[in-house]
Order: sequence, then C-alpha cells, then structure tokens
Amino acid sequence: MTREEKVKGILDEILEKLPDPFNVIELMARAEDKNPYVVVSFQECERMNTLTNELRRSLKELDLGLKGELTISAEMENLSNALFLDQVPESWNKRAYPSMLALSAWYNDLLLRIKDLESWVADFNLPSCVWLSGFFNPQSFLTAIMQSMARKNEWPLDRMCLQVDVTKKSKEDFSSPPREGAYVHGLFMEGARWDTQTNLIQESRLKELTPAVPVVFIRAIPVDKLETKNMYPCPLYKTRQRGPTFVWTFNLKTKEKPARWVLAG
Repeated sequence: MTREEKVKGILDEILEKLPDPFNVIELMARAEDKNPYVVVSFQECERMNTLTNELRRSLKELDLGLKGELTISAEMENLSNALFLDQVPESWNKRAYPSMLALSAWYNDLLLRIKDLESWVADFNLPSCVWLSGFFNPQSFLTAIMQSMARKNEWPLDRMCLQVDVTKKSKEDFSSPPREGAYVHGLFMEGARWDTQTNLIQESRLKELTPAVPVVFIRAIPVDKLETKNMYPCPLYKTRQRGPTFVWTFNLKTKEKPARWVLAG
C-alpha cells in the first residue's frame, strides 16, 4: 500500500463515519424552555459544527487534490502528513478541545461526544449523568448549575459556589438527574485516588496513574455555607497538560493536610 493509498483510506473512513451537522436553528425553535442547561447544549452544538465542518471541508479538498483535480497546497500537504502519522491536523486542533490523543483515538472520542450531544438535544432533558469531560467548555456547564439554582432559589449568583460530593456509584447506576444540580462522570485523578470506603482522597496505588473518580454530585450553595475544614481545593483540568486547560476548583474531603496532595501532584 502506497502512502497516498493509506491517506485516502483514512480520509474515506473519517468522512464515511462523520455525522451531519446539528441544525441549531431547528433545535432552538424546538426548545420551549431555554434554561441555562439548554443554552449550554446549543453552544456545544455550534462548537461541534465548527469542528466537523472543518473536518468535512479539509478532507473533501484533500480528496480532490489526491485525484488530481486540485493543486496540492501546503495546507493539504500538512493534512496528508497528519493523517499518515496518526496525528490530529493543526486546523482541526484549533477548532477542537484540548486532547493528548493520537488521531484514531481522537476521532473515536469525537464520535462519542457527538452521540452524547445528540441524545441530549433529542429531548433537551438533562442527562441522568453528564459527561463533563465531553464538553468543549465544561466551565459553561458548571456555571449553568449555579445559574439554574440561583433562579430557582432567588439567590444572588455572585454569592454562590459549587459543592462537590463524590458518590460511590458509576454512571450506569443513575436513571434520572437529581432535583437540583447534576451528576457528572468522566473525571480522573493524578497523584492520588478517591477511596469509596472512606470517602476521602488517599494515596494512589502503584501503576494506577490516573484512577477514575466515581460519579460526582455537583450543586450550587451560598458561599457562606461552603465547608472548608478537612478539604483539599483540588484543581480540575481538561487534560494532563494542566496549565491553560484549568476548569475549576473542586473541594474534596481529606484527613491529610492539603499540602500533601499538592506535593503528590
């Protein structure tokens, strides 16, 4: 198999599996209650369309180049190289969410994100358990939790914060969302682990680099009700690169001094 044949095979497979864009105008017309969660779903659909439209445009253009119907440009050459090397092309990365995956795993992950979004906007009901790490912008969803509870309880938004309770369950154990707030999954720890027996952060086990965290129940409370004793302010990031991928700080229960977990990584 030549290099061109391999690239063409990957290109065809991606285009074949790529779903149609979300019809955001039709979705907006269909949503009767435009609550903060529904607004987040619209934003996510728009971002997803921007990304998938670029995939479709760039791959179709490269396809024409490979057929000899278009002159191969530098951008097409870069795309071809990325497909061959199983890397996410630069023009896709720019429009996507932070990720450290190789192209094949990245694309499978993208399809899962689209499927998740499709099932959410089918009826606009908040999923029983939300895939927080499947969002382009998880901050907007966490803010929506505060907005919806501020509206419901007539609390001032600037005097609210998030309370995080780690459950003992996995996402399959939930069949409906909580009355207020949200259950979220898709979180992992690095440098420590969550122990469901003690309901505390504990030392990570050997060879368990990023143990999964059980489903987390997140709701908004007034700032003065926030429990800070025996808590570690754990930073949440989109990827292990940390830095610019910072999302939020979750207070997690600990018997150790917070400094221990800071040093653990």
